[in-house]
Amino acid sequence: MKIILSRCPIPAPWLPKVWLHSRMSAANKKLTLAALSLAMMLPLAAHAIDVDIGDFVPAPEGKTVGLLYYQHVERNSLYTQGQKAALNPRLVSDIGIARLVHYTSIGGLAFAPQVLLPFGRLDAGRDTAALGQTSGVGDIILAAPFWPVNDAASRTYLGIAPYLYLPTGSYDRNRALNLGEHRWKFDLQVGFVKGFTDKWYLDLTGDVMFYGKNDDYGSNGATQRQKPLFQGQSYLRYQFTPAANIFVGLSQNWGGETRVDGVDGNDEARQRKASIGGGWFIGPKTQLLGAIGHDLYVQNGFKENARINLRLLRVF
Repeated sequence: MKIILSRCPIPAPWLPKVWLHSRMSAANKKLTLAALSLAMMLPLAAHAIDVDIGDFVPAPEGKTVGLLYYQHVERNSLYTQGQKAALNPRLVSDIGIARLVHYTSIGGLAFAPQVLLPFGRLDAGRDTAALGQTSGVGDIILAAPFWPVNDAASRTYLGIAPYLYLPTGSYDRNRALNLGEHRWKFDLQVGFVKGFTDKWYLDLTGDVMFYGKNDDYGSNGATQRQKPLFQGQSYLRYQFTPAANIFVGLSQNWGGETRVDGVDGNDEARQRKASIGGGWFIGPKTQLLGAIGHDLYVQNGFKENARINLRLLRVF
């Protein structure tokens, strides 16, 4: 799971002089200036909710699961309308999430109410150093997935997960980077898991994120609105043993264009990313999961050139 950062404009005088270089073509100058504007105005990444393998396979009723996530991401390029800007940006994020899940049942359906608390640090550098740095907590997330299909015998699972984001995180309209967003959000996610054998599994997930308005956006307190954001995710998993697996994943998102005081941002998110990793139980009730990945394509904003995900799971 990733954190979406709030956007906040920065006064133009900070813009690096690289785009004014006399030998730079007019087209490159225009592209770079547009990319720098995106760096000032776009969130770090316009993501819906990333999932891990097996997220839509429910634990037995009565179990409580605690999870701790850590993600390190480095971004060294910036794109606008699919073209790379001629500058040397840098944005690093170190994000954690504490998550508590309880598995029960309602009306015969498996049900898993849960709460998530993001926290972390963001640090910009090089030609985008004026974005600054920030640390703190993100918006609290409440979720309540349930399973219309939960068939362990045929290894078939279908879950529906509503997520509600509360505007409780660290936010300052005068900062370029924020962990909170100062707006409500709602995500509806559907996940399907199918085991074709006792070794091979396919995880498919789709979701749509809906955004409330941010009426305290930017130094002038403008009103920000955003169109729905869509995402599709797939994982192919090989289970060596019940306790150990490896997987490969592919994800694509689209949509999410913003509008500020009625002005379109022309900043639709189109991002494709790949990952590879594995998970293993280091004890009867403790699992470690790790993955590495990067962006294959980004239309607008920073591109991730390196990403490390780690997850610790403990069953109580």
